[in-house]
Amino acid sequence: MSDILDELDGWLTDNWDPDLTVGEWWERLGSSGWAAPALPANAYGKGLGRNEAIAVANRIVGHGAVPAPGGLGMLLAAPTIAVHGTPEQIEAYVRPIVTGQAAWCQLFSEPGAGSDLAGLGARAVKDGDEWIVNGQKVWTSAGHIADMGMLIARTNPDVPKHQGITWFACDMHQGSLVDVRPLREMTGRALFNEVFLSDARVPDSAVIGGLHNGWAVANTTLMFERAGLGAGGHAAAALCTPGTVAGDLPKRVGDFVRPAEVSVAAGGLVAGAEKMFIEMARAKGVIDDPTVRQDLARLHTMQEVGRMLALRLKAEKAAGRDIAGAPNIAKLSMSHIMRAGRDLGLRIAGADGMLHGYSTAAREAVAAATGQPLLSHVTELALFAQGPPIYGGTDQIQRNIIGERALGLPKEPNDDKVKSWAELPRNG
Repeated sequence: MSDILDELDGWLTDNWDPDLTVGEWWERLGSSGWAAPALPANAYGKGLGRNEAIAVANRIVGHGAVPAPGGLGMLLAAPTIAVHGTPEQIEAYVRPIVTGQAAWCQLFSEPGAGSDLAGLGARAVKDGDEWIVNGQKVWTSAGHIADMGMLIARTNPDVPKHQGITWFACDMHQGSLVDVRPLREMTGRALFNEVFLSDARVPDSAVIGGLHNGWAVANTTLMFERAGLGAGGHAAAALCTPGTVAGDLPKRVGDFVRPAEVSVAAGGLVAGAEKMFIEMARAKGVIDDPTVRQDLARLHTMQEVGRMLALRLKAEKAAGRDIAGAPNIAKLSMSHIMRAGRDLGLRIAGADGMLHGYSTAAREAVAAATGQPLLSHVTELALFAQGPPIYGGTDQIQRNIIGERALGLPKEPNDDKVKSWAELPRNG
């Protein structure tokens, strides 16, 4: 690992320039393989393991440079296309992701197909060299700033529901044909959206992994999602946003170099949350409270266990083996960590934890009134903590998968693998 970091240090010395634009810097970082080093070498990566990739990302920040573009393109689309895409598709779709030129969203869940994702009803019908797509998606994170979408749609309704699905790379810039509507959350933010597809068009060349093979491709995406959102450590994230919609690409990259801030990330608690809780406990005079100390130790232990699971999985894969259900265990663990952080943060904050600002000005006013500058981070984490046990597959779904696929427990009897999707009751 030291050799890799030494090589990176040399590359950063030669290439980091704060006077570049964000787009120019990400072009250098992405084309070199350092933006997404966990991707294979033939997909603009270096074939590193997850922990090495996190070390690379943190080393970039430690150098004083802006890290790689974040978002669902990097987390899900690029690794999925690297596994299932053709060389031409890797060039067309992965390169713009690792260089920050394109932001992606995930067009999977539907109002009647969330936990039962294979029951989705969005239809794609072939029309010459294109597919015409109609349907509704929901809980679409970052859909409002996305250039592209990971779309799964039903291409054959007359076979069992898992067999007639196809995974597409869908252009989000189609005017009213792809209508994105924000959904405001209890945090006050609108990270999720609902998306209406009305005769949207996708070229046949954008089919990833083969026609009607979308369930297998989608499971690859979900595997990367659960591993990425799970416990075991998270890389530093850039403060600038990829893609053409957010408007950060032409800005000076040096203006985005700031010390890492405590925040609530899509994957749950970032590493700085522990330090935040300790700082708050000291300021509130409860750092010597044995129950607070016990919960701090418990939270740290849970995150260490997650990190060790990631290391164990890496060692197993290096030996040609695997750990059944590891991504699901990691995802389930992160839900527990989020809830533990929520409860601990609110207990340290005390009655002030009932106050939350829904704008920058309101957060500053609450901090001034309470004398707790970190309070807004705690209350936002507490409000956000209800999300991870739901998105990316609910806790109940994770337990089902672990039980059935890892432990070999029997599934509930049903005939969804025998009857065609068209014959099933909706959401059945």
